[in-house]
Amino acid sequence: MGEKMYDEIIINAIRFLSLDQVERAKSGHPGMPLGAAHIAYLIFDRFLKFNPKNPRWIDRDRFVLSAGHASAMLYATLFVNGYDITLDDLKSFRQLNSRTPGHPESWLTPGVEATTGPLGQGFGNAVGMAIAEKYLSSYFNRKGFNIIDHYTYVLCSDGDLMEGVSSEAGALAGHLKLHKLIVVWDNNRVSIDGPTSLAWSENVLERFEAFGWHVQSVEEGYDLDALEKAIRRAKEETSRPSFIAVRTHLAYRTSMQDDCKAHGAPLGKEAALDAKKRAGWPLEEFYVPEEVWEYRRRKIEEGEKREAEWNRLFEKYRENYPGLADLLVRAFNRDWGAEYKRHLPIFSAGEELATRQASNKVINAIAEHLPLMIGGSADLAESTGTYLHNYSSFQADNPLGRFIHYGVREHAMGTIMNGMAYHGGILPYGGTFLVFSDYMRPAIRVAAMAGLQVIYVFTHDSVWLGEDGPTHQPVEQLSSLRLIPNMWVIRPCDPNEVAVAWDMAISRKDGPTAIILTRQKVPTLDRSIYPPAESIRRGAYVLADADDEPDILIVASGSEVHLALDARKILENRGLKVRVVNMASFEVFELQDEEYRRSVIPKSIKRRVAIEAGVGLCWHKYVGDDGLIISIERFGKSAPYKDLMRDFGFTPEAIADKIIKHFGLE
Repeated sequence: MGEKMYDEIIINAIRFLSLDQVERAKSGHPGMPLGAAHIAYLIFDRFLKFNPKNPRWIDRDRFVLSAGHASAMLYATLFVNGYDITLDDLKSFRQLNSRTPGHPESWLTPGVEATTGPLGQGFGNAVGMAIAEKYLSSYFNRKGFNIIDHYTYVLCSDGDLMEGVSSEAGALAGHLKLHKLIVVWDNNRVSIDGPTSLAWSENVLERFEAFGWHVQSVEEGYDLDALEKAIRRAKEETSRPSFIAVRTHLAYRTSMQDDCKAHGAPLGKEAALDAKKRAGWPLEEFYVPEEVWEYRRRKIEEGEKREAEWNRLFEKYRENYPGLADLLVRAFNRDWGAEYKRHLPIFSAGEELATRQASNKVINAIAEHLPLMIGGSADLAESTGTYLHNYSSFQADNPLGRFIHYGVREHAMGTIMNGMAYHGGILPYGGTFLVFSDYMRPAIRVAAMAGLQVIYVFTHDSVWLGEDGPTHQPVEQLSSLRLIPNMWVIRPCDPNEVAVAWDMAISRKDGPTAIILTRQKVPTLDRSIYPPAESIRRGAYVLADADDEPDILIVASGSEVHLALDARKILENRGLKVRVVNMASFEVFELQDEEYRRSVIPKSIKRRVAIEAGVGLCWHKYVGDDGLIISIERFGKSAPYKDLMRDFGFTPEAIADKIIKHFGLE
């Protein structure tokens, strides 16, 4: 059998297994799988370095389907390439508890590198993967030992490139000259609403040329030889990322070719059968010819041989560089060691410091002992305290730099951090003002969904940032972040709690953590009087208590904890017994057993108060219907922060008065 005939059989198997998945599920996106299956096939067949029996092999090439709506094509491609995906998995596409959901989920399906579907995310993830490869190869490789040496391939759609995040991430990739990043654009010129010309007329190739990419166009998009040559030229490029536009057709060679209706809905039984007839393909549902089974066996053998060769090289590397080998293995297991814990700073009681400044001291104290921790900021390094002072910036000519200047690109920063986490071997953190977390929210949500260990440093955490005014003063952001499942939000009240918060974030392996920090100075609590800062490891704890049953329970977070302590003194001087609870993290507190939670916030204390300089939505659970929430339910004002505190009634005296009035304790 000729090579072209063999190619066509495997490509058609991917096409029609994809089509059958969609038809059986009665939902899905058949258009791109039918039109771009040959691209996925060619990348996996001619270029991708992988072992289907070990989808987490460290030195595999990464393939990201940024156009996650074409998931049926990805599952079919993984199936024919020998991954642990069965025909039954394909038959349960989009069904309850299947391993083949409607959009790819990285933690669920073997071979899926990134959770994609929200368009543009996968593009940004791939940039992060390429950054990780560049840093790790520079850090670990030695002469004769290219332990880290792989490419990142992306298959993206028109929609991916319309999303602004692809431009943000693409511009940075060009600036950083990430030459091991190859993006293939499925240029079918059709989106859900119709032809892309309805809303899109830019010259995409010129855009990527302007970004500093190596750009090619394959007009005869189904010419495998031309496509293969283009990708080979891209791999020969050593100073720029590569962008290849491939002219294709939605629902290729079907009665609905180039029809927008084929984007996101089944073709229907008759059209599906007609497509198979046109291709000379058996009409049997989920038909797999013997050539495909043979192909699977061959890809498994090739993959196992490839990884075995790498393992032999790695064992020799381990003999020569045992420390580096051990660090590499531990990093890909997200084991960051314990040495950094010995260097967490301890702040002196009474010292006044903004928690963002305390965070900077923590980061710089532990950085030496976390060599694979890569920081970054969306152009706010000094303001957020995220800069690593003893380490240079990651640049095209400095791949061992440990701080990434993302520019004013919060969304790209979020997706790139996710990409580094998907890749493995890197502990990424990044910072911006809390209010601008909104710009990166889609990436934060996916990080939580995919269980990625990324750390967000969100500073200027309340209206108290002051003179910049309401556009920069977060009000709703704290509560909105707390609503994201599997997201830890930690708002420490003083510098020593900041150090513990960092340790919590580094120790947590199964999801993202946001550390919320002040612009203004706060006092460091005297821990000989108050419980240790370590107490925030349980999310919330009793910071100050009455000698017997309290009359009032005050719960607060962050800088408002100090207001609660000061208000407590006033209330006690009026004969009231007060308990103050520091609620540093709702999510961590809710992970504690009920006995502990009830010991901190007992049902027996009926008069409950919550204090936070943001909307009070999330506090109702803890104060109850009759409780008092002292919050900010409107946007802020431009003024010095102490003036704002007085204006909003966030002084100890005003808080004490509100409590007394609310509970009728005059």
